[in-house]
Amino acid sequence: MLIEKEIFVYGVIISIGSGVVTLQGFLMAFVGEVFRICAMGLSESSFGLVVNLYRDETMNLLIGALLLNPEDRISEGAKVNGMSRLASILLGDFAIGSIIDPIGNFILNSDRIDAQYRWVIESPAPGIIDRQSVFEPLQTGILSVDAMVPIGRGQRELVIGDRQTGKTSIGVDTILNQKYEKVFCVYLPIGQKASSVLEVYLALVRRDSVFYLSMIVAAATSSAVCQYLAAYSGAAICEFFMLVRELPAFLMIDDLSRHAVAYREIYLLLRRPPGREGYPGEIFFVHSRLLERSAKLSTNLGGGSTTCFPVIETLAGDVSAYISTNVISITDGQIFLSTDLFLSGIKPAIDVGLSVTRVGSAAQWDGMKLVAASYKLEIAQYVELQSFSQFAADLGEETKARLARGRRLVEMLKQFCGTPMTLMSQVGILSLAGQDLIKNLAVEDIRAFLEMYLAVPSWVMLLLPPRLVGVSIVSLLRN
Repeated sequence: MLIEKEIFVYGVIISIGSGVVTLQGFLMAFVGEVFRICAMGLSESSFGLVVNLYRDETMNLLIGALLLNPEDRISEGAKVNGMSRLASILLGDFAIGSIIDPIGNFILNSDRIDAQYRWVIESPAPGIIDRQSVFEPLQTGILSVDAMVPIGRGQRELVIGDRQTGKTSIGVDTILNQKYEKVFCVYLPIGQKASSVLEVYLALVRRDSVFYLSMIVAAATSSAVCQYLAAYSGAAICEFFMLVRELPAFLMIDDLSRHAVAYREIYLLLRRPPGREGYPGEIFFVHSRLLERSAKLSTNLGGGSTTCFPVIETLAGDVSAYISTNVISITDGQIFLSTDLFLSGIKPAIDVGLSVTRVGSAAQWDGMKLVAASYKLEIAQYVELQSFSQFAADLGEETKARLARGRRLVEMLKQFCGTPMTLMSQVGILSLAGQDLIKNLAVEDIRAFLEMYLAVPSWVMLLLPPRLVGVSIVSLLRN
């Protein structure tokens, strides 16, 4: 039996290149199996992952596999040992406040390590019976998002836009706003510059927001294999806290465009036939099986949730690209960021016409519904009226009044990066906008009005109605 077992689990590497290897000698293997490379001079953590099974012209079993540590010096003829288990990482509460690489090694870890669970990286998504409808709001702290595109816990909301339009800022502001919400956050940069990742991490450290945060980093210098596995490792960490700790989790994947490019590179090295734009035909399945793991669990399973913000980078605002349309069809809505709005000084540059949520007001607080119901419609009408009025020589008084009100509403939606608002402040601002208190202010005074309103202590807001506070601030600014 021992001899048969030795033959059964051992094989050799017959070709290698760019982190992709071909194995021969296994009598049986399965996709997702982990194997160890038994070469001289390698550490015990030199593993690989089976991703492709096929037979050659003599019907020998050949295996296409990925090296999890491509920087190891491995040559053809090296012996490998099949471990008969799926790829997994060790997880525990130590992941909070840590920076981890895609295969579970620590780049920066907390003081103690108490590994409690071995969690499969690519586990199946929860079934329909195990889920419930999204009904709890996830407050992002961004006024334009919480008012017009509300997000619920367990939702998948795509953040899409051109380069340098503030996509990462929306995710970072959402993480900052979860400080007192008991929501575990995972920030997952894929293919980003290491300096940019460090800048985001230090910004979160300065705002004391790492005690509920975990980062999984696959920077631009990482291999395509690590960039591909990083997204699934991030989903695994969120699943651990959702299922075991019964917590709401938030996952920010920045971004899926680079994830698709990394998988395309792996796919072509495996000598599989390419499809549209060189991407493999199964790229839709690659992203769908990742994003479907976001869910709001039923109360029988603890009621935890995973909310996902995947990011897609477009070229010249082209939403109809291959990866963009794929992910739009998978997610529950999208937040579209416009370059024109960003360059005109409207930040966050959210395009109201193209942004949508398929959960709707089901994931919005009742008080927010009352004050924000007509806000998105007014903004959309203002955008249409503004484009139409450019060709009109003479405008009526009603049209001028609606344009003036629209300019003030847009000015109220402007918000600096790193300054999330509380729910009470958002409801107060929208309430004042609906009561026409701002029509007596000049557009350039709106920013000062908001700063003075947000500077009012919370105990004063509990004693006095928002309208009285707003009238006082307006009178101060006019005098």
